[in-house]
Amino acid sequence: MGAARARVKASEIDGDTFLFPIAIAHWLKAVPAAAIFLGQIRGLGGGAARFGLGQSALGFGGQIGTVGHGMGSFARCLLIYARSIIQQGSAMPPPTPRAAAAHLLDQILGEHRQMADLLATGALGRLDAPDRARAQRLATQTLRGLERADRVLARHLRKPPPLPVMNILRLGTVELCLGGDAHGVVNDCVGLVAGTKRFVSLKGLVNAVLRKVAASGPAEWAILRVPHLPKWLRAPLCEAYGAKSVAGFEAAHFAGAPLDLTPEGDAEAVAQAVGGTVLPTGSVRVRDAGQVSVLPGYEAGDWWVQDAAAALPARLLGAQPGEAVLDMCAAPGGKTLQLAATGADVTALDISDARMARVRENLARTGLSAKLVTGDARTHEGRYDAILLDAPCSATGTIRRHPDLPHARDGSEIGDLIALQTAMLDHALGLLKPDGRLVYCTCSLLPDEGECQVEEALSRHRDLSTDRAALDLPGIEPDWITEEGGLRLRPDYWADLGGMDGFYMALLRH
Repeated sequence: MGAARARVKASEIDGDTFLFPIAIAHWLKAVPAAAIFLGQIRGLGGGAARFGLGQSALGFGGQIGTVGHGMGSFARCLLIYARSIIQQGSAMPPPTPRAAAAHLLDQILGEHRQMADLLATGALGRLDAPDRARAQRLATQTLRGLERADRVLARHLRKPPPLPVMNILRLGTVELCLGGDAHGVVNDCVGLVAGTKRFVSLKGLVNAVLRKVAASGPAEWAILRVPHLPKWLRAPLCEAYGAKSVAGFEAAHFAGAPLDLTPEGDAEAVAQAVGGTVLPTGSVRVRDAGQVSVLPGYEAGDWWVQDAAAALPARLLGAQPGEAVLDMCAAPGGKTLQLAATGADVTALDISDARMARVRENLARTGLSAKLVTGDARTHEGRYDAILLDAPCSATGTIRRHPDLPHARDGSEIGDLIALQTAMLDHALGLLKPDGRLVYCTCSLLPDEGECQVEEALSRHRDLSTDRAALDLPGIEPDWITEEGGLRLRPDYWADLGGMDGFYMALLRH
């Protein structure tokens, strides 16, 4: 084994890094157990140092230098720790919902990762369903109120502490200002910091600050302004819609979103079963829904989760029984289900195998059918009566549901997205049969990804036109219709009903 160690490349290890050498798994002859151990550490959130599992917890302190992936001293210490876990025959306990929420905040605000990606890769995988829901709720509440939390905390901090500690303070501040139990919130947040090696010295700061927030924070919170969007997004939105309208968007974002369902059958029956109301466009809205999978009709496939705005493009397309219909960029499948429910011959196309798995699951649950194809929309071949292109976009219309987006992104990707949308739209138009029709839509508030795309497509394709008559749908207000013949939906619409996602759509015909 000595010769093997000599060939292994050394790695730099510092207090922010946790390496679990592959050699440990081989030495133990228990790869699954070792992998579980590593997964448990990752599941706790952040780097191992944050939870006392890094080098400083092992008494090294400072920079170690180089340790090979063979049997260096660091690896030996980890091996002893791993063996103890495995020999005990018991898994490490899962993180608390607050610890998991703090981890999500660290990843979103520190690493600029999106919540959906974190959830898809198992960030909350070790929690049971109620705790997963609570962790996600705590994180989203904190992201929605981030500006207010920072303003409340600024009164009690001379300078911001390291980001993981600041995020725990933010988490606690939002809970306290929204009426959380002061004793429980403060103690748990102090415990999160005390459980680390890097930041244990700051537990007194966290205790003192949050006790002050518990006393004065709720009153301060109530008089602070509605949190603003970051400048990279607020500036172009103000230019497009005006500051007053954007303030309405921000109010809708801060309020969050209720649960919207698309019924496969009778909307009134679904609304009665789940305790919801039928919206003007036919979707069912449920407030304070709780865990979705326990709502009546979920297992039977009577409905699926889909924002009321996101349900309109498929209705605009008006698929008919027996028509060949393509749903481009189909995942997670809400529009595919709508199209399949019409009796059309539906092909669902998406570039991601992982995302397409969700489409397959939703089809199975609802008992609907569609042909699933994994591939690039720009090279797909076929001939269709109707196409729904929900193009990749900045998703800036979904912030009321996804408050992580303004923090995980900076707008630098929008130029590439616009070019991709253009390429997809031009290719999709070439897949239509004579007299075919296409709905182009994006869940973006930026006109460059909506109105401007359709205007430019009309100028490139002289035989192309928008079908304004198709916009005569239940619940559609005339002033939502745009100059070029599309439909612009905004978060501040239906303010008294709970708002809607921002969306743009247009029906195009040759």
